[in-house]
Amino acid sequence: MNFWSIYEHGFARVASCTGHTVIADPRANAEAVLRQARRCAGDGVAVAVFPELGLTGYSIEDLLLQDAVLDQVEEAIATVVAGSADLLPVLVVGAPLRHRNRIYNCAVFVHRGRILGVAPKSYPPNYREFYERRQIASGDDERGGTIRIGGERLPFGVDLLFEAEDVPGLVLHAEICEDMWVPVPPSAEAALAGATVLVNLSGSPITVGRAEDRKLLCRSASQRCLAAYVYAAAGLGESSTDLSWDGQTMIYENGALLAETDRFPLDDQYAVADVDLDLLRQERARMGSFDDNRRTHAARTGDFRTVPFRLDPPKTDLGLRRRVERFPFVPADAERLALDCYEAYNIQVAALQQRLAAIGGPKVVIGVSGGLDSTHALIVAARAMDRAGRPRTDILAFTLPGFATGEHTKGNAHRLMNSLGVTAAELDITPTARLMLKEMDHPFAADEPVYDITFENVQAGLRTDYLFRLANQRGGIVLGTGDLSELALGWCTYGVGDQMSHYNVNSGVPKTLIQHLIRWVISSEQFDAETGKTLAAILDTEISPELVPGEELQSTESKIGPYALHDFTLYQVLRHGFRPSKIAFLAWHAWHDREAGAWPPGFPEADRKAYDLAEIRHWLEYFCRRFFAFAQFKRSAMPNGPKVSAGGSLSPRGDWRAPSDSSAKAWLHDLDRVPEA
Repeated sequence: MNFWSIYEHGFARVASCTGHTVIADPRANAEAVLRQARRCAGDGVAVAVFPELGLTGYSIEDLLLQDAVLDQVEEAIATVVAGSADLLPVLVVGAPLRHRNRIYNCAVFVHRGRILGVAPKSYPPNYREFYERRQIASGDDERGGTIRIGGERLPFGVDLLFEAEDVPGLVLHAEICEDMWVPVPPSAEAALAGATVLVNLSGSPITVGRAEDRKLLCRSASQRCLAAYVYAAAGLGESSTDLSWDGQTMIYENGALLAETDRFPLDDQYAVADVDLDLLRQERARMGSFDDNRRTHAARTGDFRTVPFRLDPPKTDLGLRRRVERFPFVPADAERLALDCYEAYNIQVAALQQRLAAIGGPKVVIGVSGGLDSTHALIVAARAMDRAGRPRTDILAFTLPGFATGEHTKGNAHRLMNSLGVTAAELDITPTARLMLKEMDHPFAADEPVYDITFENVQAGLRTDYLFRLANQRGGIVLGTGDLSELALGWCTYGVGDQMSHYNVNSGVPKTLIQHLIRWVISSEQFDAETGKTLAAILDTEISPELVPGEELQSTESKIGPYALHDFTLYQVLRHGFRPSKIAFLAWHAWHDREAGAWPPGFPEADRKAYDLAEIRHWLEYFCRRFFAFAQFKRSAMPNGPKVSAGGSLSPRGDWRAPSDSSAKAWLHDLDRVPEA
């Protein structure tokens, strides 16, 4: 295995091509196709898609019925076939072809010197500016047939899938322009039959607003079909007698735009992206209703024919042509991040409001440390009380200093509680902790500086114990503050500790998102200026449990690793089920260069780090050991709390159901495929 090859990690590089078309000159257009095909081959492209009727021009009208043109189309196809012999990509080329008594608008699949098959357009339009049925026959009923090209009988029909035998998951299907616009497009049946890369050869003249309509349809098709959708529209050179053309190209994958080009180009151009076939396979495996839908339509989807081919892709380092978010839970796009934060915050608020209403409106008891998690839980509780029309004094907030609590964090906790107007109190746990350690005969009770896990968990447990007893005493419920990332790693004290509460609003929120939620709360002025000032000060405080005295700062990340990498891994495991070697490959592309790619808005410059492969591998192993072989018993007993992110949750009643005594060996074995450096 070459760790650096995209084709070793379940990707296939695809291209959507457009260029200058010469109307009624198939020879020139064939050379144009080969010119771009050679460029695609040099880039390691597996599939290159060209516009509708690209060998003649889409706007050819009645010239399409001329034998001189149609004869040259067959010659042009032969030219493309011969020129493809030493090229990597499957070329999907648009051409008009004679068949029986009619002419069909076709997608011709060409690969390494042969034609794999031909797919006709199902639905030629005949309305507004379109008049295709004057020249073109409908291909929607063409299934199971053949067509003769150059003396050879070839598969012909809308029921064709083209499957790469040596690239698992790469299964192609073509539809043409209007086919995408009908209520039940051919690509929907093809996806149910197994197609993963849906291609659309389009003419599609441009009018105001049509480009956005195309994008909406491509995005929808890719998301509904759990597929990639590759779209190529005609551009320069098409007739401007009554229309204009913009050469729009785009590639979508499961609803996400991977690549597109500028419209109205002056020369050849193509969009290139690496489609994640593993992701599509995983999404289909998880979404059982997708296959249920296949069974509903089995009478048609079961009749699709598969044409096999060998791609023989390069196994060298081709780079990675797709954007990989450093923070999968935190989009780098400012508008998208603002919307995500609005939704996440209000999901938490609405969930807590409903829980309180459903159980008789108890007070909320919460421990406030001055750190990010408890801060966020507190401002969620405050807004929930506002929405319910209840006073914030019904929030009983306690700061519970221990042996290593710093004045800075404790001061922030008091300032936040005071500015929010909650019922605030301080309860020092150290006398009780000393008594417990003494009765346990712990060395610390004899003034020995022994700060082991017992020393830490006595403090963590006492804090939660006090909160539960205070809730009993004062008619409240304990609001949990621990986040999704801590649950993933098991970085929480089990039982009477921060793993337990009556309801946890943060259990679906990863650590890397919480700081952005707090920034959004500040910027959107959910609270007054004084609260916003305190929240900003808390954001500037390093994550620390503050349990061990004597250290300058007990940094959580120095012990368990960067939450940025752990959250990256968590997303890929939880949402996609990716193997560790692939996660390492993606993480390297996301994190090895701090100057490459976009960072989330507001992310501090000083915190913008890079990680090399050795660091990524080290912390990935740490994650696998804790997540798969250790922490599940804590998650199996986790309290109720709302799912927040599409990335998933770890509730045993929701997204993640796993045995508490599993092994991590399968993941660690796969990790051996990752180089040490």
